[in-house]
Amino acid sequence: MPMHDWTRVEAGIFHAFHHRWITAISDTLNAGVLPADLYALPEQVAAGFGPDVLTLQEQKGDTNKGGGAATTSRVLQPRPAQKVTAQTEGEFYRRKKSAIAVRHVSGDRVVAMIEIVSPGNKASKNAVRAFVTKTCELLEQRVHLLIVDPFPPGPRDPAGIHGLVWEEMTGDTYSLPADKPLTLVAYESELVTRAYVETIAVGDALPDMPLFLEPDGCVMVPLEATYRAAFEAQPRRWRDVLQPPAG
Repeated sequence: MPMHDWTRVEAGIFHAFHHRWITAISDTLNAGVLPADLYALPEQVAAGFGPDVLTLQEQKGDTNKGGGAATTSRVLQPRPAQKVTAQTEGEFYRRKKSAIAVRHVSGDRVVAMIEIVSPGNKASKNAVRAFVTKTCELLEQRVHLLIVDPFPPGPRDPAGIHGLVWEEMTGDTYSLPADKPLTLVAYESELVTRAYVETIAVGDALPDMPLFLEPDGCVMVPLEATYRAAFEAQPRRWRDVLQPPAG
């Protein structure tokens, strides 16, 4: 199923689809994509950020004498060879001050997050800045991210959301291909941050994207299959509006 042009409908219509898509992704991750000691929850809040899908690791007593969680490497894939890969030169510190992270008393730690950009994230200069700031804070905290931006760049994000994030992290300018203005990017966060970028256009199929759960260890998120399931559950009235013209 091709990516649709979501600028053709009001934000509320995309929000309804967005809700179905994140639920489909979360359900798929929990149905065997994630290792047994990881689970996904939609629309949770972590580190002051409201991700669409949050991946948590269960904490089990003395599974690791050093205080961390048991490794899940036995079922993870290595880094994929994505079309465009960029890496920060050294350890990324955006802020020159200490941070305090408030965590839930359950002890279940945040491993990774998935965010599907919505019109609200680009609705104002402050909204864009808040999204970029929170993204950078999470990467500083070694939380791996997968961001899907199904909207073309605008005056507040001329190179897309990833362009703003990458410039904030590295000071480098990111160039978005004019013929592929929609961005999917997986961030692998360790001593350096790596970005695995795919760009698509309206009408293109969605590629599967890596979701890193540890350095050099990821699962592939079936974006196309979950997108299809979410779209087919939309009311026919809006599916007809979004379908490309025949011929």
